[in-house]
Amino acid sequence: MWTIVTAYKRNRTILPKILDYPTCFTISNRAISQKPSPSPSPTYDVIILGASGFTGKHVIRETLKFLNLPSSPLKNFAIAGRNTSKLSQALQWASGPNPSPEIPILTADTTDPASLRHLASRTKIILNCVGPFRLYGEPVVEACVDSGCDYLDICGEPEFMERMEVKYHDKAVENGSLVVSACGFDSIPAELGWMFNSRQWMPPAIFSKVDAYISLESGKRIVGNLGTYESAVLSVANADILQELRRSRPKKPRPEIPGTIPKGPLVNHLKEVGLWAVKLPSADATVVRRTLSCLAEDSRGLPGVNESTEQIERREAFWSTIKPAHFGIKIASKSLLGVVRFITVGKFIALFGKTDIGRWLLLNFPSVFSLGFFRKKGPTEDEVASASFKMWFVGQGFSDGSSLASQGNRKPDMEIITRVMGPEIGYSTTPIILVQCALMLLKDRRNLPKGGVFPPGIVFGPTDLQDRLQQNGISFDVISKKAVYRNGSSLQF
Repeated sequence: MWTIVTAYKRNRTILPKILDYPTCFTISNRAISQKPSPSPSPTYDVIILGASGFTGKHVIRETLKFLNLPSSPLKNFAIAGRNTSKLSQALQWASGPNPSPEIPILTADTTDPASLRHLASRTKIILNCVGPFRLYGEPVVEACVDSGCDYLDICGEPEFMERMEVKYHDKAVENGSLVVSACGFDSIPAELGWMFNSRQWMPPAIFSKVDAYISLESGKRIVGNLGTYESAVLSVANADILQELRRSRPKKPRPEIPGTIPKGPLVNHLKEVGLWAVKLPSADATVVRRTLSCLAEDSRGLPGVNESTEQIERREAFWSTIKPAHFGIKIASKSLLGVVRFITVGKFIALFGKTDIGRWLLLNFPSVFSLGFFRKKGPTEDEVASASFKMWFVGQGFSDGSSLASQGNRKPDMEIITRVMGPEIGYSTTPIILVQCALMLLKDRRNLPKGGVFPPGIVFGPTDLQDRLQQNGISFDVISKKAVYRNGSSLQF
């Protein structure tokens, strides 16, 4: 743990609220050409790296569901990591109660670039489950970009994602490597969720703001993913690096959003669904803003490497229904006491994360400082099976956007609430999403960008990823549509 604690010894500021829209690198027309294969004939469709970890073994189990099915593009895969014995045990666990299938087990280490290049040269896609990504992720990205294979991960760390974009985007475009982070609960539900809400606003109505409320539920005790906790602690240590990175990048046009910038209380009560909520410094808001930045560059989205005319029309039609909005993320509880617990944990991380000894305490005693939300051994299988999430998207806007400009600082008069719902976030929802993203790449690669480092929304938004998620236990629903009057009353329709 001391390695983790001291790795960022000089970075001692806490993570501020950063509202700058990150740059989105786009693809020049000259760069759009047929994607070269990572090698003359990759041996594997997918390699799961870090497959023996808490999340990795669940990714194996999810991947096995789609191996060699008639409707699946996945014909083979391998698992990789440092310890072949642990990998074998993970495969056996993931296969249960059936016998373990003949899945190749490969040795690779993030401290050994040659082993990573060897992996990347043998596969179409690497699914990276090795975190924290700011410590262990870059060598994997570099190997994939150099080899021209595609890369997906479950990262929820803004500094890592934006640093990879700055360092590797141009080469990824050149070599035909598509690098997409945040392909788990961070941040696909947020990305597809705000897009789903946006598509409910029919002209002349337009929306200007959407707040996402995350509610974690369980019939037993809620226990989070330890990697998420470690990433949060290290985000505090890297806050100044993220600020400096953003200041060093060229400014890009921001999306034009109708209405004024919304300001709200620290804690609020969502009466419609009976939840109390507090603002959450999550990667989701950063990832959504990166996608909005891409759309500000080109409202038609990103062209595919070898799109048909029909697919071009489909992509452009999809993005024509997606409008920019101010996006916020909040963590919610059915009781005000639950919100107080969230605030307390956040204060612990912000306070102790400033110093080396503080980070050592946070990382060595997660159960104490998270008030039981996280623990080193992770949740039990029963705790995973009993847990679920609901993510409510409250969109506010204007029933007649065409007259908005002439009416000054008019308040929103319309509200649409949608919901994304699914199983436990770290070990059920995240593997489902990651595997479905991989299947999308295998099935639909010609319609996706040649290469580059992008947020997931701009890549997977116009695909049928949402439909695939709905077929695998993650639902998207419209809850209500209503007019909101100045006196606070409303009319549902």
